[in-house]
Amino acid sequence: MNASLRSACLPMFMAVGLIAGCTVGPDYVKPALDIPTHYKETGNWKTAEPADGIARGKWWEIYADPALSALVEQVEVSNQNVLTALAQYRQAQAAVQADRAGFFPTLDGKASADRSGSSSKHASTFNLGLNASWEPDLWGSVARSVEAGNATVQANEALLASARLSAQASLAQNYFQLRVTDATLGLQANIVADYRRALQITQNQLAAGIVTRADVAQAQTQLKSAEASLIDLGVTRAQLEHAIAILIGKAPAAFSLDTAPLTSQLPALPPGLPASLLERRPDVAAAERKAAAANAQIGVARAAYYPSLTFSTAGSYQSNHLADWFDAPSRVWSLGASLAASLFDGGLREAHSQAAIASYDASAAQYRQTVLGALQEVEDNLVALRLLGDEAKVQDEAVTAARDALRLALDQYKAGTTAYTSVIVAQTAASNAQRNALSLLGRRYAASVLLIKALGGGWR
Repeated sequence: MNASLRSACLPMFMAVGLIAGCTVGPDYVKPALDIPTHYKETGNWKTAEPADGIARGKWWEIYADPALSALVEQVEVSNQNVLTALAQYRQAQAAVQADRAGFFPTLDGKASADRSGSSSKHASTFNLGLNASWEPDLWGSVARSVEAGNATVQANEALLASARLSAQASLAQNYFQLRVTDATLGLQANIVADYRRALQITQNQLAAGIVTRADVAQAQTQLKSAEASLIDLGVTRAQLEHAIAILIGKAPAAFSLDTAPLTSQLPALPPGLPASLLERRPDVAAAERKAAAANAQIGVARAAYYPSLTFSTAGSYQSNHLADWFDAPSRVWSLGASLAASLFDGGLREAHSQAAIASYDASAAQYRQTVLGALQEVEDNLVALRLLGDEAKVQDEAVTAARDALRLALDQYKAGTTAYTSVIVAQTAASNAQRNALSLLGRRYAASVLLIKALGGGWR
C-alpha cells in the first residue's frame, strides 16, 4: 500500500477503532431468587456457580456396597444418555468456536489457467489471486454471540453432569429395590414354607377327626396364594435387573445380577444440608446459564439495528505467459470499504428483538422454577427420611407383635381351643407386617438416593 493510500485509509481505521468495543444489549444480571429465610440461616448460602465445577466424588461409596459401586462406575462410559449429553457438550464447544471466528477476517485464494483461441490464434491466461474481507464487530454482535455460546457450553457441561447424576441415582434406586426384592423373595419363600407346614398340620388334624375339610381347603388356598406371590416377585426382580442393564448400556439378555442380601448402610444425615443446595445442583446451574445465553441473544438482536462496515481487499497476478506471472506489470490490486444498513424491514428486527427478550424472560422463569423444584425435592426427601425412620421403628415393633400373635394362634389351634380362621388371620398379619417392614426399608433407601440427587451429588 503506497503512502497516499495509507493516508486516505488512516482516518477510517481510527474511526473503526473508536467505535469498536461498543456492545449493545443488556449486561447479564443473574435472576433474583426468593429464598426462604430458614435456608439462609442454615449456613453460608450460595447459588449455583456457572460452570458447576464442584467435585462430587464417588457419592455412592457412602453406602459401602462394592456391588453397587462396580455398577455405578459403568454409567460414565456405557450409559447412552450420558454419552448423548457428552456429544451435545462437544457440539456446543464447536458452535462457540464457530461464533468466535467472526472476530477475524476471511481470506480466500484462487488460481486458474485458461487456454483459448481460434483456428489461427491461441492464447493462455494465468491468474493467481488473494481476496480478504473483514467486518469489524462495531456493535458487539459477535461478542454477544460468543457470550451466548460460552454460556451454552457451560449449560451443556452442567446438563452432562445432570445426565450422569440422574443415571447414577436411577441405577442406585433400582439396585436397592432389587436387593429389597431379593429379601422379600427370601421372606416369601419362608412364608410359603410356613404355610406348607400349616397345611400339613390341618391335614393331620383332619385325619384325627379334629377339624373339617374346610380348614384344609383354607390352608391350601393360603398356600397357593403365597406361591403365586412368590412367582410374581420373580417378575419384579427380572424387570429391575433389566432396568439396571439399560442404565449401564447393556442388553437385558446379556446381564444378570446374582441374588444377594442387602448389606448396604443407610447414610446418616449431617445437619445444615440445604445451605449448599444450589451450589451443587447441575440442573440449576444449567438453567442459570441458559438464562445468561438468552440475555446475550438480546444484544445480538439489537445489533441488527445498526449499520455494518466491511473492509475488503483483493490482489492478483494475471499474465498470458507463465514466466511473466509474478512480474510487477502483471499485478492487480484493489482496496475498499462498504457501509450497509437496512432502511426498512417491515418490523423484522423489532420482532427478533422482542422474541429474544421473551426468550430471556422464559429462561429466567425456568431458572426460578428449577430452584423451587430443587427446594421441594430436598424438603420432600428430608421429611421422608425422618418420618420413614420413625415409621420403621414402629413397624419393627409390629413385626414382633405379629410373630408373637401367630405363635400363640398356632399353639391354640394345635390344642383345639381356636378355629383355623384365627391362624389365617395371624399368618396374614405376620406376613404383611414383615413385607411392610421390607417395603419401608426400600423407601428409605430410595429417599436417601433422591436426597443425594437433590443436593447435586452427596454432601461430603
